[in-house]
Amino acid sequence: MDPNAPYSELSPEAVLDALEARGLHCDGRVLALNSYENRVYQIGIEDGEPVVAKFYRPGRWSDAAIGEEHQFAAELAAQEIPVVAPLPTGGRTLHLHRGFRYAIFPRRGGRWPELGTTEEREWVGRFLGRIHAVGRAGQFHERVRLSVEDLGRRSRDFLLEGEWMPDYLATKYADLTNTLLEAVGERARGWRGAALGRILGDCHRGNILWTDLGPHFVDLDDCVTGPAMQDLWMLLAGNEQEMRTELTDLLKGYEQFLAFDRRELALIEPLRALRMIHYAAWLARRWDDPAFPKAFPWFAEPRYWEEHYRALEDQLTAVLEPPLEL
Repeated sequence: MDPNAPYSELSPEAVLDALEARGLHCDGRVLALNSYENRVYQIGIEDGEPVVAKFYRPGRWSDAAIGEEHQFAAELAAQEIPVVAPLPTGGRTLHLHRGFRYAIFPRRGGRWPELGTTEEREWVGRFLGRIHAVGRAGQFHERVRLSVEDLGRRSRDFLLEGEWMPDYLATKYADLTNTLLEAVGERARGWRGAALGRILGDCHRGNILWTDLGPHFVDLDDCVTGPAMQDLWMLLAGNEQEMRTELTDLLKGYEQFLAFDRRELALIEPLRALRMIHYAAWLARRWDDPAFPKAFPWFAEPRYWEEHYRALEDQLTAVLEPPLEL
């Protein structure tokens, strides 16, 4: 397997063969779904509903870490929390075919949520409260713990060690991110004493689908141990007053099932800063995968790095300001 193009051997035929090997009779329909870290396909099944197959990026997670993802999903599903858990076949949920590890999921359609009403936000908040309550009832041993070091400093160092940004920005970027990460480290030290638990880790709106029956959560690939706010802040948008309203609604639903530590309000902007740096490093780390230059051509342009730098300047201001209050 080519480490620079790990999916080059994952042809449609290989995808179909993998499912046939698990006893599923495919009808030949293969639809690639929107995913870059892994490869995800909707597969038509003869005389049955389509399924979704996720082929894990080689080398990213250990088998044990993927097993913890599947176990967490199964625990949530057992509590009738609407997550899409992998289907067991042959008593297992993680399978191997031609060197690719993969899992099979039921297909669950829906649309990205607007979260434009109090009712919708409270609804999502209730489910997140239930997810976190289950999350704190157990623990991960193989999956990572959210940290400023991993998301921030190691990501920043990776970018500076490569030749990603224009020379005229590199020194300024190093100085700015030093100041920003120092401020983040001070404000997020020990996650402000908040309780940590198993969380989704990447709870943006693209990982929630909405139907007439309400929301469901479709991807636990980034589940980690961390503070509750990591699963809340990415659902906020707009100015300070709009975020205050949105978070108030989310927490109204959330706290029907689990108390929320108000000290975590001070983590919103530090977590946003870490994600901004980590996202740029994620693109850089995956640049050898042919799918990334095609999907993100602007990443290699000086304009991207100039805009990224200005965005981090603005984010430093946000981190230094008093935190959101409810």
